[in-house]
Amino acid sequence: MRRVPWPLVPVCWVLLLVAACGWGGAGEGDEGRAPGAPAGVTAQAGSATSVHVMWDAVPDSTRIRVYEVYRGTTKAEEVPGSQHMVDVTRLRPSTLYSFTVRARDAEGRLGPPSRAVRARTPALAAADRSAPARPADPAGRVLGAREVQLSWGASRDDRGVVSYEIRQGGTEIHSVGGDQTAAVVTGLRPGTAYVFTVRARDAAGNLSPASAPVRLTTPGADDGRDTAPTGFTAHTHRSGGAYYIDLAWDPPRTDGVITEYQIRLDGTATTSLVWGGTPPRGRSAYSFYAGRTAGEHHRVRLRARLPDGTWGGWTPQRAVTTAG
Repeated sequence: MRRVPWPLVPVCWVLLLVAACGWGGAGEGDEGRAPGAPAGVTAQAGSATSVHVMWDAVPDSTRIRVYEVYRGTTKAEEVPGSQHMVDVTRLRPSTLYSFTVRARDAEGRLGPPSRAVRARTPALAAADRSAPARPADPAGRVLGAREVQLSWGASRDDRGVVSYEIRQGGTEIHSVGGDQTAAVVTGLRPGTAYVFTVRARDAAGNLSPASAPVRLTTPGADDGRDTAPTGFTAHTHRSGGAYYIDLAWDPPRTDGVITEYQIRLDGTATTSLVWGGTPPRGRSAYSFYAGRTAGEHHRVRLRARLPDGTWGGWTPQRAVTTAG
């Protein structure tokens, strides 16, 4: 919880917003072509009832509105076009599944399916409440401005480790099978300090404590401008004798979904906005209480927590005045 200066309310708002999908298939007169098939699709059992599916963004990914993940011929999940991984849940233990991914663009055109990948869920361990041991001796090395390699010692578990989760800043960014003790993490930012941890998961879904942190800094420079929200505006309005500051912005284009933003008011971080569900697509808006006094001047800006767990660049600062 962050300390919020008066007159703001000291609360971390959780916005449970779910965007509705209302597009149809493409008509014969639509211009352009449907998206291509996603490449680099992988599937790895995460527990006895879940599989983690990942894929690469299709070329010209700015046109992609959603990715659809299919279990056999059944659509199992749908995620925003900025997201390239998902956990498919509610599966059966000891079962072989086949997954494909398809891209749908802003005009509603659905591309062809990716190549099929298979994953078998392990048997469910009855009454297993024992979590795996913490992964030991984690290490890492920088491979370039946008990728690093991590390694760790195998975790011990009485029933066996099914998968390892790699986290950065509390955000899961990668997953590998329980027989792997190394991974390459891509899609990072140049000139950025990262802190990675690894957790082991068993067939019952029990998670180990996080490993010791691995601290790595990618070479190069990043001024944050490419990761700042765009089209940022700020205005005020009066309601019920009080004043509110109204913000609107477009999310930065990133390789992954953004679920959290931070507001800075008059030079101090004040509030975090966290979407509890699927973030709205396109432009976002938020209003917050600014007191009951007219003629007060405020300066406000915004930044996003990126899919790699780091904070992106700040928007330009906007000045607002509460008016009578």
